[in-house]
Amino acid sequence: MTEALPERHPVLKGVDFMVGTWAWGDRFIWGFGQDYGKAEIESAFEACLENGTTFFDTAEVYGQGKSEQFLGEFMRNHPTNLRIATKFMPYPWRFGRRKLMQALKSSLKRLGLEKVDLYQVHQKLPPMQPETWMDAMVEALQAGMISAAGVSNYPRDWMERSQNALIRSGFRLASNQVEYSLLNRQVEKNGLLQQCLDQGITLLAYSPLAMGVLTGKYSVEKPVKGIRSGMYNQRVLTRIRPLIQLINKIGSDHAGKTAAQVALNWVICKGAVPIAGAKTPLQVQQNAGALNWRLTEEEIDRLDQMSDQVSRNK
Repeated sequence: MTEALPERHPVLKGVDFMVGTWAWGDRFIWGFGQDYGKAEIESAFEACLENGTTFFDTAEVYGQGKSEQFLGEFMRNHPTNLRIATKFMPYPWRFGRRKLMQALKSSLKRLGLEKVDLYQVHQKLPPMQPETWMDAMVEALQAGMISAAGVSNYPRDWMERSQNALIRSGFRLASNQVEYSLLNRQVEKNGLLQQCLDQGITLLAYSPLAMGVLTGKYSVEKPVKGIRSGMYNQRVLTRIRPLIQLINKIGSDHAGKTAAQVALNWVICKGAVPIAGAKTPLQVQQNAGALNWRLTEEEIDRLDQMSDQVSRNK
């Protein structure tokens, strides 16, 4: 008999999907103000509310604060019960836990909130150690400014140290947000995903569509634009073509699910929560199609094998 896995933190219990707002205001990577703008992302926000997607992930560095500002404005324009996750960037010049509390207060001000559901340390950056930031998280938890503490991009040892530091004060680590997709399965290979599952720490998967590449809308004939083209150039797009073809085939076997919906569902089936960006109402609708169905074990195995194959062909 298989031993039951620990339950998730209450803040993330029952959560299958989160909306990513990295692109909300970001000009450098996503091209905010060129192909889309504030009107489009507010329409996307409204579409999220209509389909019941109400957990949003942002960060103080997204769009240099614009993501939080937009989210705060949209919440004021459309009052409803939402859940918000944001992040603290531990820049090397931010010494001591007081810096985290200051950053949290600034994020709350931009969001127009008194409390966020999940507050995360964005990166593992020297010189501060994880215990320092977890001490600050305890202070924020005790002050009622956050409901849960999480981390992002933390390796296994730093995640373990963060969990232990919180447990000593009567709390627990809610999540670790890391990159995870069919094109980046490092967290499976290095044991981080299993460690999260074993400890009831939710793995939040950012870039579950590999910055849009797994949607199938890019190809050698229709390449990725902007800074992303350096990561997903024509050689890469050629190499991963068999994976995209398999994703499309499996989607057609599930009443015409899109490539994006299959790729997101694969993340869910692995026990993680995908954070998928949405810049338009259409993207919101497409993302929602990843929910309330599941790939078969045989389909997951086929996707895993093809993922391994295209990775070996680098």
